[in-house]
Amino acid sequence: MTRNMGTIDRAVRIVAAVTLLFIAFGTGFAASGVLHWGAIVIAGVLAITAVLGNCPLYSVIGLKACRKC
Repeated sequence: MTRNMGTIDRAVRIVAAVTLLFIAFGTGFAASGVLHWGAIVIAGVLAITAVLGNCPLYSVIGLKACRKC
């Protein structure tokens, strides 16, 4: 699996994942229901793609966000 995400893209995804997890668990906004689980699932996808450095959607549309790839 080749990388197609740059450092900035990966950092933004990690920050977004942490923010969504905070919203899901740390506030009453998405305390239960669809918003709670949706935030957890989206945070998980963002975190996994950031750690792996590969976004399947980028591969489908032919986008590379890193200079060294």
